[in-house]
Amino acid sequence: MSEVRPIDPVAVPGECVALPCAQPARARRERLAVRLREGVAVLATAPESVRNRDTHHPYRFDSHFFYLTGFAEPEAVLVLVAGATPRHILFCRPRDPDRELWDGRRHGPEAARVRFGFDEAYPIDELDARMPDLLADQPVLHCVLGESAAWNQQVSGWLAAVRVRARSGVRAPDLLAEIRGPIDEMRRIKDAGEIATMRRAAAISGRAHRRAMHAALPGRHEYEVEAELLHEFRRSGAQAPAYPSIVAAGANACVLHYVENDAALRPGELLLIDAGCELDGYASDITRTFPIDGRFTGEQRALYECVLAAQAAAIAAVAPGASWQAPHDAAVAVLARGFVDLGLLQGPVERVIESGDYRRFYMHRTGHWLGLDVHDAGEYKDRESGDWVRLQPGNVTTVEPGCYVRPGEGVPERFWNIGIRIEDDVLVTEDGCEVLTPDAPKAVADIEAWMRERPRA
Repeated sequence: MSEVRPIDPVAVPGECVALPCAQPARARRERLAVRLREGVAVLATAPESVRNRDTHHPYRFDSHFFYLTGFAEPEAVLVLVAGATPRHILFCRPRDPDRELWDGRRHGPEAARVRFGFDEAYPIDELDARMPDLLADQPVLHCVLGESAAWNQQVSGWLAAVRVRARSGVRAPDLLAEIRGPIDEMRRIKDAGEIATMRRAAAISGRAHRRAMHAALPGRHEYEVEAELLHEFRRSGAQAPAYPSIVAAGANACVLHYVENDAALRPGELLLIDAGCELDGYASDITRTFPIDGRFTGEQRALYECVLAAQAAAIAAVAPGASWQAPHDAAVAVLARGFVDLGLLQGPVERVIESGDYRRFYMHRTGHWLGLDVHDAGEYKDRESGDWVRLQPGNVTTVEPGCYVRPGEGVPERFWNIGIRIEDDVLVTEDGCEVLTPDAPKAVADIEAWMRERPRA
């Protein structure tokens, strides 16, 4: 997938040329049409969202829509006619000099048709008028079901407009089918362009973590460290964080989705940073945990080494043909043994695993799909067999074991308020896997060496 580029001012449609993202997006639409076999697929991009009064949140397109079009503007709808004579149709905003003066340039239908590889393109205002003809005598309408009341009403309106023509021999689709499932399956396997973009995003995020580690001096605040992450993301060309950055010092690291980021950094505590950038639509996702004053205490190191060993075991289990569950099982086996050895839980280890006692300190899964969404599209279990899916080359998953020790009865006090997570992005290859995020240090010796190099305030 090529990068999302600023829209050029093109006044003469004949001067338009196809953008690099057009060919892979069209190829995906063609594959989707083959999977659907018949009918019409309709997919809208995300609406703009008001932040307050007349100020909007920064716009972010719908991932499914972008995957199939490469088109990043709001107010756009893809219509894909499957069957013997496929048609790729885009509805989008027309050129409007007055609005473009305020909000930025638009492609308009004609330029969008050429640049993004569509057969036809029309103004978005013509969608409702043209859909009844596109749906006439089609057996099935593939669309997103239950997305919003307004969308449901719009779809119902198209079908009603076809049904009123029944006396003329025109039939409306008999079936409504959810479109997201087939696209989810396609998105789970990344192509070479997607992988290249994700490598770049991972490299940016790795540099951001290294920068943040140097900035995490005692006496500073979590939000100051977050600012260093954001600075590196933007200066390296990423458009935004892929998700709200977690910068959690001390006991805050025991809150899995801590995002307040307002506490002071204190010597003797660990700092957990879970942060990744979004580059050209694609997410990265890295977590590192390190000592604020540069050296692990004995207890911190013991727990950290346990989590690091669990991650190594989980990564070793990532391979084509392996069960999705295999990395999680590998991580749990190491963590459970560590929890028993350190006195956090009472053995035997097999009972700790079978009973789920380990969840007192490790309560989440070991990974998730990664791509256009940070928790990316794709099932984890086969719908027919109910078995965990098998990993395939082109899958990208996170591997992120952790340990979170809250104060409690029977919990050794020396471990209280220690939260640790170590997360990398891992690509399944033909013969194993590739860690996409090696740039942020995670071995104890590497972390302590990097922290010794940081400038002092």
